[in-house]
Amino acid sequence: MHGDRGMRRTALIGAVMVLGVSAWAQVDLRPPNGTSQQPAFAGQTDAPAQPSSVSFDVLTVAAGLQFPWGMDVLPDGRLLVTERAGRLRVVSPGGNLSSPVDGLPAVDARGQGGLLDVSLHPDFATNQLVYWTFSEAQGGNRNGTSVARGRFVDGVVGSVGGSTAPRIDAAQVIFRQAPALNSTLHFGGRLVWAPDGTLFVTMGDRSITAGRMQSQVMDSLIGKIARVNDDGSIPADNPYVGRAGVPPQMFSIGHRNVQAATIHPETGELWEVEHGTRGGDEINIVRAGQDYGWPTIAYGIEYSGATITGGLTQRAGMEQPIYYWDPVIAPSGMTFYTGALFPEWQGSLFVGGLATEDLVRLSIEGERVTGEERLLRDVSERIRDVVQGAAGELYLLTDNIRGRILTLVPK
Repeated sequence: MHGDRGMRRTALIGAVMVLGVSAWAQVDLRPPNGTSQQPAFAGQTDAPAQPSSVSFDVLTVAAGLQFPWGMDVLPDGRLLVTERAGRLRVVSPGGNLSSPVDGLPAVDARGQGGLLDVSLHPDFATNQLVYWTFSEAQGGNRNGTSVARGRFVDGVVGSVGGSTAPRIDAAQVIFRQAPALNSTLHFGGRLVWAPDGTLFVTMGDRSITAGRMQSQVMDSLIGKIARVNDDGSIPADNPYVGRAGVPPQMFSIGHRNVQAATIHPETGELWEVEHGTRGGDEINIVRAGQDYGWPTIAYGIEYSGATITGGLTQRAGMEQPIYYWDPVIAPSGMTFYTGALFPEWQGSLFVGGLATEDLVRLSIEGERVTGEERLLRDVSERIRDVVQGAAGELYLLTDNIRGRILTLVPK
């Protein structure tokens, strides 16, 4: 059911009010995977439980979405939501789903691929530009992460009660990951607008060995984060502009699979959370020209149980994550909370958990994680994306064959 009367209410009270502080002294009781590894500094992993006293309700805004992946909030409060099969929907506050938005290019929706993130241009109110990431077929079973943009034209109700579907006009691909590879995994795919109006594009290592090893190769966009202007052109201050053989879109290297990224509200820097292997999900502050180590250094172990590239966790010239999870949460979607609805949560970093099926709230002090809280454990759905609404509410996407849009509001 949709609409206010049909909203499913799940009364969720802050952990300290339900279980008591002692029950939350350790956030994750599972044993670590990297049993022989040591963090590089105190507090780099296993932050202490820091339960909040916030009381909130979880409302179902909409249901019946098939594997939704990304969303953004339109100026009038409606949502744009992607489904991996290639559908972009407009969702009303009452939960009504539009017909699929016309005008998008075809996606390669195999494996983890398909239609991924969606993001409004910072000046959407005047230019109506929408951007999205998708896995694009390149022939011979090869594909890669691409970014397209187009002008959003809203659906119009006719004078006799009919309506036209919303559409995208003048869709054009403005960025393509290269080289294309024969893989259906690790596309990355988050879009994040920097304060200066440039656009960050996160990518993955494509999982296969031929891709993984390119995360450290400078003539490849595999396992990298890119930065482009809003038309796909190259910012003049990108770190590798003018360097022979290096794609000028490249901003940082050494990434595994970045499916969560956001801008810090005070520093304006890009923070990202990337999928590790068993015991190596990590948070990084992404800076121009830096190497984040994958696969030369990494925490955790291979899914096979083997060590990763010799078991190294540190090397000179490679950045350490500011935090990592062992065991993993399988992160996707993140945002810093800046709203007024939940004053106690201001400054917290929220990250969706796919494997743990919860919403992770991190307390942040400067560039350190100082506490952790796991929320929505009784919802038991994979959290794919986390977005803050204009009024300070939190919107969540659950990644299932019948996925939902949830919102957190004060109780």
